[in-house]
Amino acid sequence: MVAIHSAVVALLPLIPSALGQTCTNIAPVNAATFAPGYEGRVVVNGLKGPRGLIFDIQGNLLTSEQSAYGVRYIQLTDNGGTNICVKSQKQLIADSSLNHGIALSANGKKLFASSKSTVYSWDYDGSTGTVSNKKTVITGMSTSGHATRTLLVPKSQPNILLVQVGSNGNLDTGAAQPSSGRSQIRIFKLADIDAGPKAYTTGEILGYGIRNNVGIAEDPHGGIFSVNNGMDDMTVSGKDVHNTNPCEELNYHGRINDTSSAERGKSYGYPTCHSIFDPSVLPSPFNTQFKVGDTITNGASSAACTRVAPKLCFPAHTAPLDLKFNAAGSAAYVTFHGSWNRNPPDGYRLSRVAWNPQTGQPVANVTSGAGAAENIMVNANNNAGCPNRCFRPAGLAWSPSGKLFLSSDTTNEIWVIGGAN
Repeated sequence: MVAIHSAVVALLPLIPSALGQTCTNIAPVNAATFAPGYEGRVVVNGLKGPRGLIFDIQGNLLTSEQSAYGVRYIQLTDNGGTNICVKSQKQLIADSSLNHGIALSANGKKLFASSKSTVYSWDYDGSTGTVSNKKTVITGMSTSGHATRTLLVPKSQPNILLVQVGSNGNLDTGAAQPSSGRSQIRIFKLADIDAGPKAYTTGEILGYGIRNNVGIAEDPHGGIFSVNNGMDDMTVSGKDVHNTNPCEELNYHGRINDTSSAERGKSYGYPTCHSIFDPSVLPSPFNTQFKVGDTITNGASSAACTRVAPKLCFPAHTAPLDLKFNAAGSAAYVTFHGSWNRNPPDGYRLSRVAWNPQTGQPVANVTSGAGAAENIMVNANNNAGCPNRCFRPAGLAWSPSGKLFLSSDTTNEIWVIGGAN
């Protein structure tokens, strides 16, 4: 018994490290302020413009890095709460053309990533962190204007890939035509693109006339939503109203497995129709005729527009880049990247949008304006260094254990957010 007791005593100092550890604190480049009930800490820093985030089946975190890098593979150790450490990390794909989009097939064995012009696939092994058999699967995307190409494999229809392309400039008149291949989301069958490259304009149109809808997500009902960046330097009847107009939009594209959805293949109005955020600055008589969320052209009423109207209207030039729904379908989290086109700066925050899990739609409506979202993580002072030297959120991902991770591309960090549910 003495020998056994001695052995147990000898092992006691090893127990804490076996059960868990306290991660080394990583100081953020810019401190963030959190709403009550939320907290956050930097999990990894020193990255190269991290954008899209996704977890594989094994619980490893993948991020696209837009600053001449490619895709990074990060193994994590979860000690509970926000006490999450990097176990190891490495460059998974070295390709300086990859800049944002990243997705995995439902079985976790096929990885997709995008450049400005092309979507590629690789056979992926999450256990070893390796890729092989690179293929070009989608080609011919516009190489001018907005560079990001968001990718999504919907859970409710895992045999397809959604691919987004933005406009070729601030006011892209050609994007009004579906055949342009710009300012739209298209649908591709995985079996088709695996068999050989397909031109972007051969995909089925889910929605078009959406200037730059970088964030695309699926809610638990199978509904597809996107967040759109409205145009810069907006004028109405010759008056500059751009500082507080137009809205940044939350758009609904129907349930992905419902081909008869009323929204399927429809126009969302760009470049002709825009949603008003601040009617008070419009020239007379529009400043008394319009309310938040109304659709306007350059001097025409909403009756001149035939389009799918947005579900929510966010403040101008806050630049939403991603959204993710919680598992219960009671909230959507949105990253607002911020824009150069507003003074004082706005955005640069993570927000929560309350959701109705029964209807699969937001609790607020399009007239709610800024009240549609609760800000839960913000810069202490947007005037101090924004847009290029402050916390600037980009991508979001839920870990397999239900924790929300966020990338900040200007500060080259990935955060874990405590309290998000």
